[in-house]
Amino acid sequence: MISLERLKVRIFADGADRAGMLELHARPYIKGLTTNPTLMRKAGVANYRAFARDVLAAIRDKPVSFEVLADDFESMERQAREIASWADNVYVKIPVTNTQRESSRALIKRLADYQVKLNVTAITTLEQIRDILPALNPATPSFVSVFAGRIADTGMDPLPVMARAARLLSENPAAELMWASSRELLNIFQADSVGCAVITVTRDILDKLTLIGYDLTEYSLDTVKMFRDDAQVAGFSL
Repeated sequence: MISLERLKVRIFADGADRAGMLELHARPYIKGLTTNPTLMRKAGVANYRAFARDVLAAIRDKPVSFEVLADDFESMERQAREIASWADNVYVKIPVTNTQRESSRALIKRLADYQVKLNVTAITTLEQIRDILPALNPATPSFVSVFAGRIADTGMDPLPVMARAARLLSENPAAELMWASSRELLNIFQADSVGCAVITVTRDILDKLTLIGYDLTEYSLDTVKMFRDDAQVAGFSL
């Protein structure tokens, strides 16, 4: 297995806990950060604007993505322009469609032409990539966020999709493929193998990085000890 230091894919921390985001930001191998309204709700964020601006005031040297909240494109555009004004390193997350299944392509083009750095999110199909790719301005940096983990949740292998997506995005060097919704540590190495530029990883997966290259026989023994210790602590008997 390739070592973490030799990976080409960049690791972005995915979360919405301010203290955790700042702690992860300080780690050299974390190259950026992402969040979303669902993670922020779970973290107990009460004021979206205040939280985002507070994070961006502390993190200035790595990309940070924040998402629009509206469902109609006029309001999305207003929110996107505001979010983009908060910091030079902010990327605005625009869902690939709204809840009415309407493509965000036209909005993406307007924002990209206005030089708003974008993170087009919630993508699960190659057709969606083909739809929005022409709207991304080659002069404006962007991320194309494909939810590989959600593809896998349906029983479909995401690797062929991600490999094809990487080839599609080669047409626009400013648009970088992002492997989103990671499910396990292996996803980092899979994303690297198919040419993803970025992978978003949650804290629980990042905590497993120390296991890279760990001896499997020792890991087996650790597991045996865990079962034995838990049985003793629980007071089980036969």
